[in-house]
Amino acid sequence: MKQTTLDLANLSSDNPRIKYGTAKELIALSAKQPNLLYPNLDFFDKLLKSENNILKWTAIDIVGHLVPLTTERQQKAYVKKMIAFLQGGKLITAAHSISALAHIAKELPELRTTILTQLLKVEQYTYETIECRNIVIGKTLLALNNFTNELTKLKGASAFIERQTSNTRPATKKKAERLLRVLESQ
Repeated sequence: MKQTTLDLANLSSDNPRIKYGTAKELIALSAKQPNLLYPNLDFFDKLLKSENNILKWTAIDIVGHLVPLTTERQQKAYVKKMIAFLQGGKLITAAHSISALAHIAKELPELRTTILTQLLKVEQYTYETIECRNIVIGKTLLALNNFTNELTKLKGASAFIERQTSNTRPATKKKAERLLRVLESQ
């Protein structure tokens, strides 16, 4: 990675190629070497409130990778922020939050039950359209695939998955059916 890509000022560039190219590289770096971006956690925390949705989604992805490096108190606070994005009614923001929460749950087993319980609530939230809600549910089902051992013990998980086998979105319905088969085979 070039040194210039670590220049966070590039995220303010007027040139979209520089701005979004840098965002993409920072997301990749945060996944591979989060410790290199951790000193800039406050910067990314501020971007979580950005009016520019792409920068907000970038921050969600990056913060999701940085949270495991934070203190216990910060971890809980960031999980709360990510959960609030699930409830915000915006499809893409929720999808990025689901991915970030799944990563945090994988890295921090002590927060796993809390996170998985919150992910199961996505069907209760209102999104732009019913189809957006169904896509968010599908993203959640994909994330839950990483936690099949925990799902068998988690109250309401099986019922959530079973309900989605009747989802009106065929892709979401298939994800639910696959996940249910995996759980039943355990």
